[in-house]
Amino acid sequence: MARAFSGAVTGIRLPGALLCRTAAGCDLLAAGVGPALAAASTAGALTAAALEGAPYDLVVCAGIGGGFQPGAPVGSLVVADAITVADLGAETADGFLPVTELGFGTVTHRPPQPVVRLACEATGARTGTILTVSTVTGTAARAAALRDRHPGALAEGMEGFGVAEAAAAHGVPVLEIRAVSNPVGPRDRAAWRIGDALTALTEAFGKLGPALESWNAHDQ
Repeated sequence: MARAFSGAVTGIRLPGALLCRTAAGCDLLAAGVGPALAAASTAGALTAAALEGAPYDLVVCAGIGGGFQPGAPVGSLVVADAITVADLGAETADGFLPVTELGFGTVTHRPPQPVVRLACEATGARTGTILTVSTVTGTAARAAALRDRHPGALAEGMEGFGVAEAAAAHGVPVLEIRAVSNPVGPRDRAAWRIGDALTALTEAFGKLGPALESWNAHDQ
């Protein structure tokens, strides 16, 4: 990802994570795999920035993920208009109940529409719900169940909701972008295109940075 930014990159060690500070003024954080570690790492970076007196204006969760077919083909980009945790709740005899229907918690964070629009215009990404899962989908039955519960879903990943929870706790807006490396459904490693997805994501960040310079979080 750092290849999308020109100039030197400085590594800064945070508790449990490495932050890379670019000459362009963007910080890159390898937040780890899964919503819990991503939330903890993001919260640590946000807290460190706030204590330095230089809080962030925007948090961007970026990575590769699975795409729901045919809406998000392999190699395409998806920007979230909703970041939704898909498996936080309870399994019942009548089906899955999200935690909100149990009377507490949050299951969706919505990025600011102006920044979603800017990101899509700059990168050519599709817009839809990106689901956060703790267990990657590996069967057609689960893919169909997720689409039934979330008709607007275009992609799934493992970190977005955790990052969004940390950003919300600090009052910082969040954006999620995913490059699709594989179809959501039966696991078929031969169909994975991780290298292509990472290349697409790097190219997207080369366009996203300049586009976001015109966006001011304090005007929202």
